Amino acid sequence: MMKKISPMVYVFVTTLLLVTITIMCAMDFPFNWVFYLTVLGQILVVVMVYKVLTDDYKTDKTFEHFYEDRPIQPVEVKAQNEEEKLRL
Repeated sequence: MMKKISPMVYVFVTTLLLVTITIMCAMDFPFNWVFYLTVLGQILVVVMVYKVLTDDYKTDKTFEHFYEDRPIQPVEVKAQNEEEKLRL
């Protein structure tokens, strides 16, 4: 039986490849190397997006929680002259 690979592995490998391509361009590597690795990088981006979107990750967080482990508590901020404006 094949072990399931985490989607973060795909994200890491794709990012590493695309950063390597950027360095290769800056170092004037031959065009064919950069071209073929760029094509491979584009394929890996599509595979990465597919793996991330089809992962069976479940959460009970919503946009109200900002998708964080600890929800952001609302902070009430009052201006110093806010009371004066209300009385006028």
